[in-house]
Amino acid sequence: MKTLDQIVLPDDRRYTDEHIWIKKDGDSHLVGISDFAQDQLGEVVFVELPSVGDKFDAGVPYGEVESIKSVNKLFMPVAAEVIEVNEALSDAPATFNEDCYTKAWVARVKVDNEADIEGLLTADAYRAFLNK
Repeated sequence: MKTLDQIVLPDDRRYTDEHIWIKKDGDSHLVGISDFAQDQLGEVVFVELPSVGDKFDAGVPYGEVESIKSVNKLFMPVAAEVIEVNEALSDAPATFNEDCYTKAWVARVKVDNEADIEGLLTADAYRAFLNK
C-alpha cells in the first residue's frame, strides 16, 4: 500500500469524501475513483457500471467496484445524468489499479448544476481529509 505522500491527486479535478473524483471534459464531466481508493481496494476484479440515461442525485450509489478484498459502492459526486460509460472497464477492471485518472474513468455525466462541483474538495482539501 502507498503512503499518503505517494497518493497521486491531480489538481484538475474535485474529490468527495467517498473517494470519487469529477473532472470537466469538454461539455461534460468524467467521474471515477481516486488513487487512494484504488490503493485501498487492492486488485480490482469487477465493476458494475451505470446505464446511459440513468440520473442520480449527489451521494447516491451509481455502481460498484469489487476487489479481492471488498465490494464498494460508487457514489455520484453531484446530481447528474449518465451520458456514457467506460465499457472497457467491464473487460479489464484492473485498469483502476493501473491508471485510475485517465483510462479508468467510470462514467461521463451531464451535471445538473455546475456550481455544485465548486463545493467539492480540491486536491489539497482531499489530501487534508485523508490525513485526518
